[in-house]
Amino acid sequence: MAKKAAVNPAPENLVVKEGEEPWTQAELDEIIAELNDQRAHSLALLEAQEAELSGLMKDSGDGAGQDQADMGATSFERDQELSVVNSEKDKLAQIERALTRIADETYGICEANGEPIGKMRLMAFPRATLCMACKQREERR
Repeated sequence: MAKKAAVNPAPENLVVKEGEEPWTQAELDEIIAELNDQRAHSLALLEAQEAELSGLMKDSGDGAGQDQADMGATSFERDQELSVVNSEKDKLAQIERALTRIADETYGICEANGEPIGKMRLMAFPRATLCMACKQREERR
């Protein structure tokens, strides 16, 4: 289980877009709490999914006594579980990255162009690492 990162930056050191109010301690505390809640949820979900996936792997056996439809359904279910596990691992990595960026006071800086991401975007999606322009450009690719 991952340890909680020690996160105690000075909110006034985090960047904001021009025209935005500086971060307050309450806003930053809310972001950190949400990220920690998301991390706890992801860790619990991963633990459950990995246990289920382990069971599916053990049950796959050699296929003796199973018809093709049963083997196909088991294979499909296993692939779905793997997809969920990988997606959740990616989400957990994003959460850890956001908490690290808060701690080192680089939170809110677009990783693509170095411009501020914007408080409103971060409050809506605390794991964001790109400003809206860069995210839209990435999604068009």
